[in-house]
Amino acid sequence: MLISTSLWILLIVVIALLFAVLQYSVGFKKRDKFSLLYAGLRFLSIFGLLLLLLNPKWTQVSYYNEKPTLAIAVDNSRSIEHLGYDSLVRNGVTRFRESKQLQEKFDVQFFKFGRDLEMLDTLSFKEKQTNLANVFTSIGSLYKKRAAPTILITDGNQTYGRDFKYAARDFEHSIYPVAVGDTAEYRDIRIEQINVNRYAYIKNKFPVEVFLKYSGTAMEQSSLLEIKSGNKSIHKERIRFSLENKALIKSIVLPADKVGLARYNVTLTPLQDEKNIDNNSRNFAIEVIDQKTNVLLVSNLVHPDIGMFKKSIESNDLRNVTISNTTESTGKLSEFQLVILYQPDEQFGPLFKELRELSKNTIIVTGPRTNWGYLNNIQSTIQREVTGQTEEVQAILNPNFSSFTISDIGFSNFPPLLGSFGEINFMSEVDIALFQKIGTIATSQPLIAASDIDGQRSITIFGSGLWKWRAQSYRDRGSFKEFDNFIDKLVQYAASNKRKNRLDISYDSFYYGTSDIRISAQYFDKNYVFDNRGSLSATVINKESKEVYKAPLLLKSNYYELDLSNLNAGDYEFSVNVLDQKLTRSGSFTIIPFEAEIQFLNANMNDLNELAAKNEGALFTIENVTDLIKNLVQDDRYRSVQKSSEKVVPLIDRKWLLALIILFLTIEWFMRKYRGLT
Repeated sequence: MLISTSLWILLIVVIALLFAVLQYSVGFKKRDKFSLLYAGLRFLSIFGLLLLLLNPKWTQVSYYNEKPTLAIAVDNSRSIEHLGYDSLVRNGVTRFRESKQLQEKFDVQFFKFGRDLEMLDTLSFKEKQTNLANVFTSIGSLYKKRAAPTILITDGNQTYGRDFKYAARDFEHSIYPVAVGDTAEYRDIRIEQINVNRYAYIKNKFPVEVFLKYSGTAMEQSSLLEIKSGNKSIHKERIRFSLENKALIKSIVLPADKVGLARYNVTLTPLQDEKNIDNNSRNFAIEVIDQKTNVLLVSNLVHPDIGMFKKSIESNDLRNVTISNTTESTGKLSEFQLVILYQPDEQFGPLFKELRELSKNTIIVTGPRTNWGYLNNIQSTIQREVTGQTEEVQAILNPNFSSFTISDIGFSNFPPLLGSFGEINFMSEVDIALFQKIGTIATSQPLIAASDIDGQRSITIFGSGLWKWRAQSYRDRGSFKEFDNFIDKLVQYAASNKRKNRLDISYDSFYYGTSDIRISAQYFDKNYVFDNRGSLSATVINKESKEVYKAPLLLKSNYYELDLSNLNAGDYEFSVNVLDQKLTRSGSFTIIPFEAEIQFLNANMNDLNELAAKNEGALFTIENVTDLIKNLVQDDRYRSVQKSSEKVVPLIDRKWLLALIILFLTIEWFMRKYRGLT
């Protein structure tokens, strides 16, 4: 309790005492044997009232011991069960849970992982992919300022994400890998990876890269590499491995001679006595199409956004971007399905005239170099106040946007775009995808808006600097994929001349067995406004087995979605319908069989050992869990830390004090009345 508070309480005692003495000594004429009791009750009442007003506080300090955290992450992928170590892993986890010494020294937290890291409840070993890099990223952020040695129970075979050895470089805690799997090396050849584009064009040829790997000690091994389409063999090649050439890359060119989905199977003939032949075969598919979307990007400026648009749009093999200026592009618009106008000014006049004559769809990107005085006059959709000033604006996703599906890829965290200052007005109906945020203030002004007038579509972006968004997306997610998909959706919408249906569905023609399989849909009311009250359901039929799967689509902000990742490989047809509405859309897709988790025969001992050495840990096997527990318990680096906690608490309980004041005043009043005093 502070000295100042003590002085105030002393002053309150003096005031209350003086008040009671003055009333019952100096100013009280009928003094009797109870006068001292009256004065005492009055003193207590006045003291309580003044103490209630002062409400004194004091600082309460408590001490506690904080144990270091021990994070135990368990591989829950298919490879553990495939290698036959699922029982050993479960037993190992049980021994960690039941170790009293470990529980006394550490705050033990259990996790499981496949593609994502989750709290451990039960182990199923059904995860289709392993992302070890995500384990270190997630645990590192979770225990950023605490001691948290990490036990990693895994076979070390990663099938998804960044290389975990590089991801662990920034990991601040010690790592103790527990290797799961056979440590002996067997003769094995496998198809490590196949690189192929998703699309090819009819009558063209497309490249296929096949990555092959050999494990063993024999001086030389040979195998036959064969590629089949159905029952037809389209490529054969003898492959020779040696101790000097254990990894080979074969580049093969195949013809695309039929429109539609083409499926292929790549095989390597097994070696004699090869233990694992599941990794000798792999499937891939490609969609053969007969046309490409040609996009013209017109700009008279040199700006990083130009290169960004080309790279982002052409990440989809169905798109081709041509960059031109206003002089070179005039008179050539008929060759393109979509025209992007970057920061237009008066030099774009002939181009706008030709666009109107050909009814071409556009994406207009405005910025500080846009001449809004001219742009307001040459078109009638957008009108903006001309101020000659610029401002930085950030993005906020509009959850009610309904023209097409947009997932939130982190728009609110993206750097601001540079746009013109001034109020924006629309002369026709538009659908706003992103709103502007200026500083900390969210506005109703659009940052990206879409319009569809008599079948002619247009998208307007009110800011330049989108290249920063793509760079930030890569920093946040380690890939350009999410941002490029966003740009692709803008292009897909703007390039299409289809009129809006009340029910639209979106899906891929084929999926690989390890990928997420999702069908999305948008349902609109009769005014073509997105309706989030609809009840959508899907019926999915396996074409071969005729097995039927029915499920509802779940509402996701501005679209409905169905997750079909649990389906087995095969050909499927499906239909989506709206309950109590005569609205149905149908489609079909193929799931290409591939299980990445059954491609491995051994634990990845070399990488796990390197991981332990670089992160101040040690490598153990699943059979030696007891040794690891003993090592951790005896390690003096991990000790409990005594910490203090300060809490300011009231010196008095107000409710009880108020009750006592009322009690004292009541007793005094009754005694005075009983004695006939006023």
